[in-house]
Amino acid sequence: MSVTTTRLLVLGAVGLFEPVNGYQIRRELMSWQVDAWASINPGSIYHALRSLAGQGLLIDHTIGDGGRDVVVYELAEAGRVVLEDAIVAGVSEVNVYDRHAFQAAFGLLPMLDDRRAEAALRARRDAVRRAIGDVMPPEDGQVYAPPHALRSLALWKQFAEVELHWLDGVLADIASGALSFEDTGRWAPPADDPGYQIVEDRERYRAALHRAPN
Repeated sequence: MSVTTTRLLVLGAVGLFEPVNGYQIRRELMSWQVDAWASINPGSIYHALRSLAGQGLLIDHTIGDGGRDVVVYELAEAGRVVLEDAIVAGVSEVNVYDRHAFQAAFGLLPMLDDRRAEAALRARRDAVRRAIGDVMPPEDGQVYAPPHALRSLALWKQFAEVELHWLDGVLADIASGALSFEDTGRWAPPADDPGYQIVEDRERYRAALHRAPN
């Protein structure tokens, strides 16, 4: 199943924080500045939540919370499979002219185990290396692009070369143990992070759904 960047991010955010309500998903994704780099607006987030629930990829529950009804979302098993496959595809499939899917998928790599995350990154590195050689016209062939267009292509090539260097560093950190995606690695938010509210709400929602606390 093809997954847009919006759907990938919404599935991933639900998977990271489930059970979670729509407002929390919107607030979390906006804190990732998805409106700036992925052109995602709050309305599309709410629409994606409803659409994904309608397709059976999310499970929605209406629960009582503080005297009001709240709709909270969890990943369905089918949604988890689609999400993990979409993360792998977003990381490993390369378009040197558009990195939106990669940016979204890289941010969700903690949803995978380290082995699968590393394999996807290695596949991307190999694909970027191959793609670099295809950006510019062949030096020994007829060039049909004007000089300023060639300059633009050279910029895309340099972006890809920078990414290749960056991927080398990420994979070196994984190999040395300095970077791990499982359980979000060694990072933990500071105690005064306002995002902690989502953790407190999640435990309350889990209790309402009769789930064991995390």
